[in-house]
Amino acid sequence: MKQLLLVCVTVASLLFSNNAQSQVKIGHFDEQSLLSLFPGLEQTMDSVMNTYLRDSLNVEYAYSVQDYKRRDSLYKKDSATMPAKAREMAESDLNRLYYKIANWQQYSEEMQRDKMERLLGPYRQQMYNALQQIVTEQKYTWVLKSESLSPYVQPSILDNLTIRVALKLNLPLSKEIMDAWKAAGGPVPAATGAKPTTAAPKKN
Repeated sequence: MKQLLLVCVTVASLLFSNNAQSQVKIGHFDEQSLLSLFPGLEQTMDSVMNTYLRDSLNVEYAYSVQDYKRRDSLYKKDSATMPAKAREMAESDLNRLYYKIANWQQYSEEMQRDKMERLLGPYRQQMYNALQQIVTEQKYTWVLKSESLSPYVQPSILDNLTIRVALKLNLPLSKEIMDAWKAAGGPVPAATGAKPTTAAPKKN
C-alpha cells in the first residue's frame, strides 16, 4: 500500500513538475464545488426534491399499497375459478407490486437520484460547455478530477479549472480565492453582470 501511494505521488509530482517544461498541460476540475457556487441552487433543489418526495413518491407508495391490497383480495376471491393464464398474470402482478413495496426504500432512493440528475442536467451542461471552451482556448492536454490529486502535490492555482469556469460563468468566488488567483497572475474577466441561464427546475 505504501509503495502504491509512493508511485502515485511520484507520478503526479512528475506530471505537474514537468507541466511548465513540456507540451503537456494539466488542469484539474471539481464539479461539486462548482455546482455549489450557483446562487440559490441548493435551496431550489431542496425545495423541488421535498415537493417531489411529498407529492409524487409518497403518493405513489400509498397508491401501490392500496393497489396491492385490492389485487390480493381479488386474487384470493377469484383465483380458484381463474383460467391458468389469468391466474399466472395475476400472480405476476402481485409479486411485482409486493417486491416494489418491500424494497421501497431502494426504489425511492433510485427515483430521487434520477430526479436529481435530471434537475442538474442544465447546470452541468453550462459547466461542461464552459470547461470545453477553456480546455480548447488554453490548450490543456489533460483534465483531472480534483479529488484524484495527491494531498502531497500542490499544482498551480492557474491550473484550477474550477476557478476558470466559475469566472467564465460569472459565478461568485470568495475573496481569498480571488486574491490568490490575482496574485498568481490569473486573468480576471471584466464583470458583465450576466447570470448563468438555466431552465427553472420543475416542482414535480
